[in-house]
Amino acid sequence: MEVTHTRIKTNMTIRHLLGGVCSLVISMATPAQSDPDLDTIRQRVRLDVLRSEAKPRHIMASVNDQRPDGSWPGINYQDTTKTAFQHRVHLDKMLELARAFRNPRSPWYGNEQVKAAASRALDHWLREDYICENWWWNEIGTPDAMVQTLLVMDDALTDRQRISGMQIARRAGLDSGFGARPGGDLIKIAGLVGKQALFLRDTATFSRVVRVIAGEIRFSTERGMKPDFSFHHRTDGVISTLSYGLAYPSVLAYWAERFRGTRFKFPEDAMHRLVDYYIDGICKSMAFASIPDIAAKNRGLSRIGALHSFGDDISRRLLNVTSYRNIELKQIADIQSGKRKPDLSWNVYFPWSEYASHQRPYWFSSVRLSSDRQKQGVEFPYNEESLRMHHLADGANYIQLSGKEYMDIFPAWDWQKIPGTTNVQRAELMHWREIPRTPKTSFAGAVGDGAYGAVSMQFKSQHDPLEARKSWFFFRDGYLCLGAGISSGAGLTVATTVNQCLLNGKVTIGADSRSRIAENMISVIDNVSWIHHGNVFYLFPEKPKLNLYQGAAEGSWRSITHQDWATDATVSRDVFKLWFEEQTPKDGRYAYIVLPVMESEKQPATAPSSSILILKNEASLQAAMDTAIGVGQAVFHEKGTLSIPSMTLEVDKPCMVMWRASANGMIESLFVSDPNRKAENINIKVNGQIISVNMPTGDKAGSSAVVDLPLSH
Repeated sequence: MEVTHTRIKTNMTIRHLLGGVCSLVISMATPAQSDPDLDTIRQRVRLDVLRSEAKPRHIMASVNDQRPDGSWPGINYQDTTKTAFQHRVHLDKMLELARAFRNPRSPWYGNEQVKAAASRALDHWLREDYICENWWWNEIGTPDAMVQTLLVMDDALTDRQRISGMQIARRAGLDSGFGARPGGDLIKIAGLVGKQALFLRDTATFSRVVRVIAGEIRFSTERGMKPDFSFHHRTDGVISTLSYGLAYPSVLAYWAERFRGTRFKFPEDAMHRLVDYYIDGICKSMAFASIPDIAAKNRGLSRIGALHSFGDDISRRLLNVTSYRNIELKQIADIQSGKRKPDLSWNVYFPWSEYASHQRPYWFSSVRLSSDRQKQGVEFPYNEESLRMHHLADGANYIQLSGKEYMDIFPAWDWQKIPGTTNVQRAELMHWREIPRTPKTSFAGAVGDGAYGAVSMQFKSQHDPLEARKSWFFFRDGYLCLGAGISSGAGLTVATTVNQCLLNGKVTIGADSRSRIAENMISVIDNVSWIHHGNVFYLFPEKPKLNLYQGAAEGSWRSITHQDWATDATVSRDVFKLWFEEQTPKDGRYAYIVLPVMESEKQPATAPSSSILILKNEASLQAAMDTAIGVGQAVFHEKGTLSIPSMTLEVDKPCMVMWRASANGMIESLFVSDPNRKAENINIKVNGQIISVNMPTGDKAGSSAVVDLPLSH
């Protein structure tokens, strides 16, 4: 059946069509003065656009299937809603045909039949001028495809195509439109305006674009790059480092590389900030600086391939244009390309985003918290994506060794058992419109020295009557997870999930002084000492009762996103899921150690011993120590005292403390933080010696203060 085309106009469209048309006609009719540097950049960008791996059958199918009016069957040209807009397929085909016609390496280079098809597709779009309900398509997606097509076709365009095409391309503008605001979208739009200027050979506009992009590489307390190198696209306090935040290094590194050998270049200080943001923000939000971390993402999780490995393009481009921190960039680039085994280490907390990551050479872990300093803990499910991410910031904790542990698991994921979280188990999650709620706790933060650290939150559920004190203690060879003060409303089932990932081989259970392979799909196990799965040992010092699920889990992409590509077709994943469960807990608690190993037997007879000790696990105080490295960490949920054989530590306010002790018992360093971010100073008494520690304020609030005083036990 023939599909009727719908032409939809809005006030925004009319304004763009009418405003500036005369100046556009004049600028295109007036020959631009020659600018060798601009021409060089123009040619480089045009060659970039031309590069395509189009398959022969795709090109000929597009030519043969095209209707006389330039449209294609199979595309719903009527539905312009946020969840659909199949018109993107038309844009893709149009650009693909243009590339095939113009690329000297293409079998269809100079082919008149292919040229005619590309021209018809362009004329169709110019005539119908489709507008999507999602502003992004109108101001970024469509202008991007349009300006690339114009650059590729160039002198093969008619005057009308050039003028009308630029009218649409210019909807990506620096001075108007929804996207022309600080943040990730502005820098994308600036890049599109740069391509417009190259097409028109407009030196003045291109120079302005260079200034605008460079000016966006700055710290902001509103939208944009945060002082801790995380990124917020909006003013809601939600981390978006691996979504909108990627535009910064991607766009700027691309253009910086294109500027080589010309007078156009970004200021050196902007390049340094960019490299710092890339290494200390982007890369430290990814496992091994190459696998996007779930905890740093939001609605993008409902897209296929959301956790696919990150390439080395940005790293290589930065290496090509600056020598700043080039040793680190080279190390990261080689890891990203597979030339080097991961050998990175860090412990970092991003206080502006309530997100922590801990990297050891062969394993990575992270925690995502939320606090009342944010307007909401997770992103609103814009465009009806990620409809089940209610608990994504409720103390989620992930462990990765291969980077494939959670790959595309999300259609089949039990979203009420996100790893690390403690949540009421409902018959069904609340409606997706209820996802973004203001967090209820101010106590959320971390303490650390860049190598090791602790993370903690006084969790108060935004959706249910549930509270818990949750802490994570990260050391050299593993980490400890503690929960205390877990209390819920009457008649509720509460689960704390140890992990939920893709099943990777056999599961071994250590219980009742023996080990055995888990055979049942669903098991409730008493007196558990340890569980082994996927080269990770989970140690349980208190030998609790645990719930284990291993086997197929089913769902659909449509259940987590309403984008038009997502169907109700059953998606099945083999899943490993391990959790504690309690009915109506009152002052409940849990404790477990996560111990990754490089290699292990398929059925280990015993678990390796751990040097991580639990010092205290109560609602008022949670503490741990790794005796092998002399590092201890304590979370004081209220003022109090920690007494252990070698030390007495007393604080006068809620805080977090980490200490490093030498082999002879001397405390070499103290690290102190205020998770509430309200105290000007915290008084600490160590073995009778009082130390007054000034807390970081302003942009540094929530970070750790360092006390370098040798203190004798």
